Amino acid sequence: MAVVGCSPRAFQTSHRIARYLQEAGFRIVPVNPNHAEILGETCYPDLLSIPDDVVVDIVDVFRRPEHTPGVAQDAADRAERTGTTPLVWTQIGVHHPEAERIAREAGLPYVADRCLMVDHAALAYSPSDG
Repeated sequence: MAVVGCSPRAFQTSHRIARYLQEAGFRIVPVNPNHAEILGETCYPDLLSIPDDVVVDIVDVFRRPEHTPGVAQDAADRAERTGTTPLVWTQIGVHHPEAERIAREAGLPYVADRCLMVDHAALAYSPSDG
């Protein structure tokens, strides 16, 4: 799972959610041009810099809405190059209609304005958990 806009600062939402997902068993691939490593993983400056042999099933976006179309285009370009179809997931407040159009035209599924951590926790909960 590529986490675009992942912060190295523990108090930031992107860091807390990435850490939660990592602890839930997902491999996190942080994307942030200002850092070499986050959460013990190599950090890449953008989606296109992630090596092709690193599988990216989900692109979790934590950028401001005006940057989201560029992220969707990078996801589409990487998908075409690698022959994959990652899900583009925009966190709450990050959705941009142009990003959705770009993703859908590239055949990539797109989720708007949802928190991956909240949805994962809701789906992972079992009534027997108490």
